[in-house]
Amino acid sequence: MFNRTRPFSHVLEQLRSVNLRPTRQRLALAKLLFEKPDRHITAETLHKEAAAEGARVSLATVYNTLHQFTGAGLLREIVVDTGCSYFDTNTTEHHHYYHESSGMLEDVPGDHLRVTGAPMVPDGTVIKRIDVVIRLADA
Repeated sequence: MFNRTRPFSHVLEQLRSVNLRPTRQRLALAKLLFEKPDRHITAETLHKEAAAEGARVSLATVYNTLHQFTGAGLLREIVVDTGCSYFDTNTTEHHHYYHESSGMLEDVPGDHLRVTGAPMVPDGTVIKRIDVVIRLADA
C-alpha cells in the first residue's frame, strides 16, 4: 500500500518552488522520482512503480505530470527514439550513453564531451541546449 504517512516536506517544497500545486498525484510521483538520486525513467516505468506503491494514477496523468515537471525545470526530457522518451532527474548540463540492447540510459558528465562549431540558427532564435545521445551496441 502507498505510504501516505511518510513526510513529503522536501518534495512539497520542490513543487511549491516552481509554482506547481502539490496535488496527491504530483506528490506521489515526485516522491518516486526524487527520493533516489539521478534517475532516467520512462512514463511507463514510473506508472508501474506508482501502481506497485498503491498510488492510483493513470498513465495519462503520469505523462502530464512528467511534462509539467519538465516545463517547470525539475526534469529533462531525453528523446532517444521516435516514441521513446526518458525523463532525467539530473537537470545539470550533461549528455548520455544509450545502450540500444538494454534500453538503458547512462549519464556522460558534462565536462567529458565538448560540442564546438554549432550551426547558425534561424533569425530570432537562440540555442537553448544541445543534447548529445551516444548510442552504444554490444561488442
